[in-house]
Amino acid sequence: MKTTTRTYTMRARAEQAEQTRDRILDAVVGLSAERPLAACTLPAIADRAGVSVQTVLRAFGSRDGLLEAALERTSAEVVAERPADPADRRGTITALVDHYESRGDAVLLLLAQEAWEPFAARITENGKRLHRQWVQAAFADVLGGLSGTARTEAVDLLVAATDLSAWKIWRRDLGRSRGETLERMLRLATSVTEHLRREAR
Repeated sequence: MKTTTRTYTMRARAEQAEQTRDRILDAVVGLSAERPLAACTLPAIADRAGVSVQTVLRAFGSRDGLLEAALERTSAEVVAERPADPADRRGTITALVDHYESRGDAVLLLLAQEAWEPFAARITENGKRLHRQWVQAAFADVLGGLSGTARTEAVDLLVAATDLSAWKIWRRDLGRSRGETLERMLRLATSVTEHLRREAR
């Protein structure tokens, strides 16, 4: 009986610790979407998460450790939010636009800091790498027969057509609706793929 009780207690403590970690990670991600990373201090993060600074340090070791953990979790979430199915172009780009709707403004804030904030630069470089990988998977049907310079140029064109900066122009600069933005991005990407197919003939 004692062993069962001890096991239950240990499991409950582990679950509570994991929930606390998740709250802290949610706090740092949420704050980074609202203010520069330099202002995402340990006291601010702890206050947002409803814990003490010491609890944050026990869970992650340091502010740098916390930021690394947040980057790792967010990277996994980004991949999950952006499925890449060459057989469903509309569905794939719809998921991408939905991702930008959810995270776009936060990423734009990070991009504004990348010239002087090293960790912001790490986050944005990781995002750019993930987007290029997404393009290569999402448009594998068009890119499959290309190699060398031709493939690099084709990927470059599709990266630009589906980049966050295109979403920003339509949604934030020009005030287009989500639906209008989706149709414009889909049309632009389709124009690129049709051009690539003509070139390959």
